Amino acid sequence: MSDINKVVLAYSGGLDTSVIVRWLQDTYQSEVVTFTADIGQGEEVEPARAKAEALGVKEIYIDDLKEEFVRDFVFPMFRANTIYEGEYLLGTSIARPLIAKRLIEIANETGADAISHGATGKGNDQVRFELGAYALKPGIKVIAPWREWDLTSRETLMQYCDQHNIPVDFSSSKKKSPYSMDANLLHISYEGGILEDPWAEPEEDMWRWSVSPEQAPDQPTYLELTYQTGDIVAIDGKSMTPAAVLAYLNKVGGENGVGRLDIVENRYVGMKSRGCYETPGGTIMLPAHRAIESLCLDREVAHLKDELMPKYAQLVYNGYWWSPERKMLQTAIDESQQFVNGVVRVKLYKGNVTVVGRQSDQTLFDESIATFEDDAGAYDQKDAEGFIKLNALRMRIAANKGRSLL
Repeated sequence: MSDINKVVLAYSGGLDTSVIVRWLQDTYQSEVVTFTADIGQGEEVEPARAKAEALGVKEIYIDDLKEEFVRDFVFPMFRANTIYEGEYLLGTSIARPLIAKRLIEIANETGADAISHGATGKGNDQVRFELGAYALKPGIKVIAPWREWDLTSRETLMQYCDQHNIPVDFSSSKKKSPYSMDANLLHISYEGGILEDPWAEPEEDMWRWSVSPEQAPDQPTYLELTYQTGDIVAIDGKSMTPAAVLAYLNKVGGENGVGRLDIVENRYVGMKSRGCYETPGGTIMLPAHRAIESLCLDREVAHLKDELMPKYAQLVYNGYWWSPERKMLQTAIDESQQFVNGVVRVKLYKGNVTVVGRQSDQTLFDESIATFEDDAGAYDQKDAEGFIKLNALRMRIAANKGRSLL
């Protein structure tokens, strides 16, 4: 441990990471640099500075990364229409590569020997943080206290605070949510508590970002989303930055009961985990993006994207954002978006998102060909006969050879 003189810690200011600061100081006899990221979790991050100072930390980083998060991570992921195991919009997963990147940047700036995080040995986040760190700085050392120490619960953490005079304002007398929660501009997640029983319905007061569909307004809300090369750049004609787009969609979606999800997912480390998620903005963005692509993408490009998407989602979920294969897929996906421009109109109503209109100057939809009315010769229906016979040729040959499919 003597070769670790300085550690950069992903620091929230909460109980776990406050204990980790002192534990690193005592166990590794090292200087600790704290890094707190504001990625839209909806809580004040500046108080983390005072908490870190009280623990003797001299170098404290508190960074507003909301725009970078949405612009460089969320939007690229949604260009791929990414969804994991058919349901999960990857709200936690997509935040980890940004945090890993910034941890390494700070390690380089401060001359740190190692980075540290508060992810447990049971979860996916340890994998995501560390795969990203090793990809960006192969020789970096990683310290994961939950895999090393003998502290196993909130109670033992509180005892550690008492024994080591760690100032905390989140004592056992303060009511704590029974859930393990993670939030950023894309989503908020809930795990633990009664959710560990997959049969138990979540309590209504658990949800923080959305009203229940039953309590949502009786009148629908309409939005017009303007796309430029696959990204939303304006809502109802008003230009917005990426972070502002997502924040606004979260607000309006939540007001209409949009974005709740209750799933059992397969973690990369091998176990199944039940989690609940609120992703109002992402739940609007996914069908809206597919709608504008339905006008602007060539059929085979669209189908190929759909084939690649599950692999892309798996890479993001498992922590391989900083990998050559994800970069290769991203290059192909981004190339497909050059003509994905236009406007999509969506209707939000009691938890539902319905696309009700789409238009684009780059549309491949040709009304003169698609019409059920007189097309004035734009499409010769006789051409379909040869097309069908050629596509049936191999099956006709097999049938003539006695290869029955009955």
